[in-house]
Amino acid sequence: MIGYLFLTGVGVWGVNNPVGWGWAIVNFVFWVGIGHAGTLISAILFLFRQKWRTSINRFAEAMTIFAVVCALIFPGIHVGRVWVAYWMAPYPNQMQMWPNFRSPLLWDVFAVGTYGVVSAMFWFMGMVPDLSTLRDRATTRIRQIAYGILALGWRSSNRHWLRYERAYLLLAALAAPLVLSVHSVVSFDFAVSQVPGWHTTIFAPYFVAGAIFSGFAMVMTLIIPARQFFGLEEIITLRHLENMSKIILVTGMMVGYSYMIEFFIAWYGGNPYEAFAFVSRALGPYAWAYWIMISCNVLAPQLFWVKKCRTNVWILMIVCVLVNIGMWFERFVITVTSLSSDFLPSSWGYYSPTWVDALTLLGSFGLFSTLFLLFIRYLPIVAMAEVKSVMPQAQLDRGIHRGLGDYWGDMPHIHDEQPGEPSREQAVSPAHRTSERPADTKAESYSYLVDFETAGDLIAGAERVRDAGYTQWDAHAPFPVHGLNDAMGLSATRLPWLVFFAGLTGAGVGLGLQYFTNAVDYPLVISGKPFFSLPANIPITFELTILFAATAAFVGMLAFNRLPQHYHALFKSRRFRKATTNRFFISVEARDPCFDRVRTKALLESLGGSSVEEIGE
Repeated sequence: MIGYLFLTGVGVWGVNNPVGWGWAIVNFVFWVGIGHAGTLISAILFLFRQKWRTSINRFAEAMTIFAVVCALIFPGIHVGRVWVAYWMAPYPNQMQMWPNFRSPLLWDVFAVGTYGVVSAMFWFMGMVPDLSTLRDRATTRIRQIAYGILALGWRSSNRHWLRYERAYLLLAALAAPLVLSVHSVVSFDFAVSQVPGWHTTIFAPYFVAGAIFSGFAMVMTLIIPARQFFGLEEIITLRHLENMSKIILVTGMMVGYSYMIEFFIAWYGGNPYEAFAFVSRALGPYAWAYWIMISCNVLAPQLFWVKKCRTNVWILMIVCVLVNIGMWFERFVITVTSLSSDFLPSSWGYYSPTWVDALTLLGSFGLFSTLFLLFIRYLPIVAMAEVKSVMPQAQLDRGIHRGLGDYWGDMPHIHDEQPGEPSREQAVSPAHRTSERPADTKAESYSYLVDFETAGDLIAGAERVRDAGYTQWDAHAPFPVHGLNDAMGLSATRLPWLVFFAGLTGAGVGLGLQYFTNAVDYPLVISGKPFFSLPANIPITFELTILFAATAAFVGMLAFNRLPQHYHALFKSRRFRKATTNRFFISVEARDPCFDRVRTKALLESLGGSSVEEIGE
């Protein structure tokens, strides 16, 4: 349908005069709203230390990325002349014209673009430890190479975990206000206009609540079938579903309150055009769409007051599908009804979608579903490292044998290396193919490796290695072990300072770019306003601040951890593959000034680990 649109033009849509915004903008706002739940679950619930998020955040994050991909399609094709869509980019075109940075439509470009980039970094960063697990569990060479590249050489080092956790926390802190800003900026497309039904200050919180409402409903729509098909009942429990249904109930009541307050504002403001617009929504030619919206968004979620409804997967599924339908109709009602009946009756017109509109919407769901199914097929659908870090050991053991056998655990094909048995290739480098033992010289030995069964044994062993004076050594665990940083004597990372100065740089770039274009290089008079006014330049400045800071957090984490590093001597050990599943390790490098082959091996053997292994360079 997009190809057909490019060949024929937007005349194949149902848009007309005065309804110049049709299903394309409705779909755009709908998909942006769907993408809100992912970052909300991952970022805001993470900041509030809600451990129940760990089982569902990976689904939500993936949903965010794919929903943003679908959303970004529609503004690009709605401009009509798609071959000049690059005019929205922040640089002068061939006619030396800059884009209008004071336009809410351009704010959308920065807001949704920033949201997509930050969400993608947040999603990928969270998957890196799990991708290393898939790398170490891969049974074919192609999967070893693919997951090895994506895992960036992650080896569960505690020094890596230290910077990783700080970067993840900073990304969450930056993404949380971004969640609130994105749909607020999208609402400005409507709220800054003079069209009756749009010109209202309630749109920003109203749109944010609606986005969270529809986003959580879509998460539930995806999670419930996956939970049943893949045997994840021990990981995604009824408690998770009940908590999400409560959030849907709360945000649904916010949306219902917004529907009522809109009528109150129209009456209390005394503007006859506003009053007519809202009466027409409920009783006019589009009343059918309005009452579908009310039924799905206000009435259906009220079932969640009853606990049995919150814990019945069939009722949950039906209500969430109805909510998604109702939220699409909400965007339709806001967009179309206000445009179809504006100030002059002579300008009124009825909007009817065409088959191209319908199939384009259907195609966007097809694209979303395809991307999501590919994600389920090839990437970890559960945040394994996070689940293991918060799950009681007994429940974790049950999960290993009920539905998580494909992801972690003591599985038959991960076994200790036997004497004389050649090592199976693990990482992507051909250098991993060697199975020779190092010669009896310090220069040809990389390290000694000792493994432990529990995190407590690892901490105790780390304290003894630290007290022995070693400096070039590390601990390895499948998830962050709190207390291990103190046991190793590690200091805090400088990553927050890098993020802080990157954010200041982003703010300076945003303000400087807008001042230069609006007041110096291409001054443009808009309604008698000054060339440079700070309030009109805040949205883009804010988005660039978040973008620069989040990028610094992601890139800084990789740089401080010296990743990607697809080859490392520790990858030669078959035993070391368990560092990403269920074992804990300490490695002491031969380049340490205190390293002595006999004394170091004796120290590690005294730590109470299962075995001590010598790793060749």
